[in-house]
Amino acid sequence: MGVSFLDPVTLSGDMVTLEPLAPGHAGPLRDATLDGRVWELWHTSAPEPDAVASDISAKLAMAERRALRPFAVRRRADDRIVGVTTYLNPSPAVPAVEIGYTWYAASARRTGLNTEAKLLLLRHAFQEWECRRVAFRTNWFNHESRRAIERLGAVLEGRIRHDRITRDGIVTDSAQYSITDDQWPAVERHLTFRLASRDR
Repeated sequence: MGVSFLDPVTLSGDMVTLEPLAPGHAGPLRDATLDGRVWELWHTSAPEPDAVASDISAKLAMAERRALRPFAVRRRADDRIVGVTTYLNPSPAVPAVEIGYTWYAASARRTGLNTEAKLLLLRHAFQEWECRRVAFRTNWFNHESRRAIERLGAVLEGRIRHDRITRDGIVTDSAQYSITDDQWPAVERHLTFRLASRDR
């Protein structure tokens, strides 16, 4: 692994470009939250429309401390910003990282966009950073997100009890998943096949 662990990077595929999150994304991301009113889903990390700019500022402050690396998700078909995804909880000594804080506008879901975005993030983590492990965590009750993670080929490791608090103050649990470096070749083949066959 080189010194580039968690440095800003742009990742591009056929359908999506992941670009380093910046203050200039606030307007487009506010529009994205309105597409399906995604902040009303209690188990997601999407901010309310008026809180988008402060959410970006908070993520960028954490990025300065190298605690995470957030991306704006750009849909290449119409050049629109449709969501956010993030590397977080880095462990450079292992090395390992988590992918999370992901949300999408309603029009971007079940289109293959998330599959390609995760493929780009996983490929960078395993092949550029030589990670031994990439983790995913989501609210235990976010069944849509759990199904999406399982479709990637990640393995459920367990239920983490009372490790998160929702925006409205409810203490809840997480489902934790991971993909390891020995699994990665098969997972990459699986995701590439899914995209080619439009199994999204």
